[in-house]
Amino acid sequence: MKDATLALHYGYDKDKQKSMQVPIYMTTAYEYESTRHAAKLFSLEDEGNIYTRIGNSTTEIFEKRIAVLEKGAGALAVASGMAAIFYSLSNAAGNGDNVILSDKLYGGSITLGTQTLKRFGINAKYFDVHKPNTLLELIDSHTKAILIESIANPALTVPEFETIAKIAHDKGVLLICDNTIATPYGVKPITLGADIVVHSASKYIVGNGSAIAGCIIESPKAKEKLVTDRYSHFNTPDESYHGLVYTKKFNTPFIARARLALLRDFGAVISPFNSWLLLQGLEHLHLRVPRHSNSALEIAEFLQNHKKIKKVNYPLLKGDENYEYAKKYLQYAGGIVSFEVEDYDTAEKIANGLQIFSLVTNIGDSKSLVTHPASTTHQQLSKEELISAKVPEGLIRLSIGLEDVEDLIKDLDEALSK
Repeated sequence: MKDATLALHYGYDKDKQKSMQVPIYMTTAYEYESTRHAAKLFSLEDEGNIYTRIGNSTTEIFEKRIAVLEKGAGALAVASGMAAIFYSLSNAAGNGDNVILSDKLYGGSITLGTQTLKRFGINAKYFDVHKPNTLLELIDSHTKAILIESIANPALTVPEFETIAKIAHDKGVLLICDNTIATPYGVKPITLGADIVVHSASKYIVGNGSAIAGCIIESPKAKEKLVTDRYSHFNTPDESYHGLVYTKKFNTPFIARARLALLRDFGAVISPFNSWLLLQGLEHLHLRVPRHSNSALEIAEFLQNHKKIKKVNYPLLKGDENYEYAKKYLQYAGGIVSFEVEDYDTAEKIANGLQIFSLVTNIGDSKSLVTHPASTTHQQLSKEELISAKVPEGLIRLSIGLEDVEDLIKDLDEALSK
């Protein structure tokens, strides 16, 4: 079946009521048949629901659908996109290890690397995704993961997937790709060599800004790396499960350990209601992505010719530094456009002058949004770090919604003319 059909039907066998909608299993706990049955569930001898912190029937259907759309072998839904990134990195690495991050990442991911992970004894290194051979110098015996974004937020950088994936493969290091902006309809990173895919499902997947959520998807080939000495914690007994070895017990050991150890202990669990909202979003994601993307390109072309604008960033805009990579790897480039004006004050004036665009630090909504990253999402970065991340003080980020594109262009033109 094709993706659009899978997004509507996959993973749901209608219940006894023949409900067309996936039911919301809004429950904390589940009744066991007996103490023996409960013991088998807790020891993982039997499969089944234990507690919604570990798994839920509504959430399970979303996990199956996002996994199949991303060409993955399994998935885990969590409470937010940042939970998905943190769980992915901390599942791979521990005290004394290091991870290598793209220097063009979402501000929260940069802060996670520069501040929070080091408190866990995990060191972060950085590389330019257009100079992937620098990875050869950065990878060592303690490197456990490489994190990139298929389309960086808000720099909109598209990585050189093939070389990065080849180096990660040759070195036996997990390649994690944040696919939030592109979505599975823009690119499927697993088909390009990624081992793990993450999403902030709060964005395009839910599609209307109604839920905070995240998800992690494991490639069918990720286990080949996890069975090696580099990832000994997947191959040695987990005493909390009486000696269970993840790579021996599970076909998707990365997802299994993230669920059974990290989700169990850190508890960033998704609400079943939010899982249900994500299922609604997946049903029409294939219709929204082309609309967002086509409108974004039209707006980028308009902005490119405006005298007040120094630079426009959109991967499929001719002349963009990412155009070559976008044409090579992307089906759609998503609905995010960023542009640079003279300075902080000018950017602030334009952002405040828009009428249809709402000043909101979110993306992927059905409604159009505007953000000034230097004062919001990337505020914690120094001026030097902002420049390195390609987020200068005069940068404005637009999330193009589903409104009529002519109305959006008129709104932008009027704000730029003030």
